[in-house]
Amino acid sequence: MTDAMLVGLTLGAALGCALVGGVFFAFSSFVMAALARLPPAHGIAAMQSINRVVLTPWFMAPFFGTAIACLILVVASLVGRGEPGAPLRIIGGGLYVVGCIAVTIVRNVPRNDALAAVDPNSDAGAALWASYVPGWTRWNTVRTVASLLASVLLILALLTD
Repeated sequence: MTDAMLVGLTLGAALGCALVGGVFFAFSSFVMAALARLPPAHGIAAMQSINRVVLTPWFMAPFFGTAIACLILVVASLVGRGEPGAPLRIIGGGLYVVGCIAVTIVRNVPRNDALAAVDPNSDAGAALWASYVPGWTRWNTVRTVASLLASVLLILALLTD
């Protein structure tokens, strides 16, 4: 990979991490709190709608595109371990893939699937909602921190080149 390609990919990945981290930050800092203030049936229905609407190219492209960029950076940086910025690209890229993508798949998506399966107006829905909001928000905050920290590390890698 040429130096210019590595710089461009690192910059793109850093921006992608920051963008995704910003979306997650909004959810952890105020969206989930606002939904939790609604009656459970309304909060559930709103989150069910959000979980359907988010599955669009406008979110999925930066979410998974950033993961692909990070994986490429990790591999390229492992090959060129002695190059300036390589350790920061390895850690930053790995952090996004594990702390954002893996956490999403293992922690947030199963919660979303369980929420999608309940009737918002049911007692079971209300009971699930009571544990969904804090659990989902906690893991979303992990995704937020991982994404934003990955962005910082990738920016620092650019500064060492």
